[in-house]
Amino acid sequence: MSNAVNGAGGTAGLVNTFIADVNKNDAVGNGKGSRSAGSGSGGGVSAGGGGGGSASWYESMARAWGQTMDAQASRITELSGTIGGGDDQPSSMIALTSQSLRMQFISNSASTSINSIAQGIEKLASKQ
Repeated sequence: MSNAVNGAGGTAGLVNTFIADVNKNDAVGNGKGSRSAGSGSGGGVSAGGGGGGSASWYESMARAWGQTMDAQASRITELSGTIGGGDDQPSSMIALTSQSLRMQFISNSASTSINSIAQGIEKLASKQ
């Protein structure tokens, strides 16, 4: 099973999903009517969702991580089904093990990045 880093659910896929989601929701302020946490006159980063289903860049990042984890879980489910269907060759077992370890890495990375950013936001909020 050849899964390049740039493949679906890879690092590039995560970044592209995040960028597309942020652009779609205009969650990062650009000084032109974007939703910012302050008075609304300048650029900035949206601290929370406004009305109409908008999302902050933080929510967009979490959504991108979730989509990446969903894609990885699908790969694991597919490999498990193949093995359960009788293809219990060592190469299939190794592929499942490696994809499971990749899921663990993705999960740990998602948790760490989301928690680190949340702590940074909390620290910024306490200084204001």
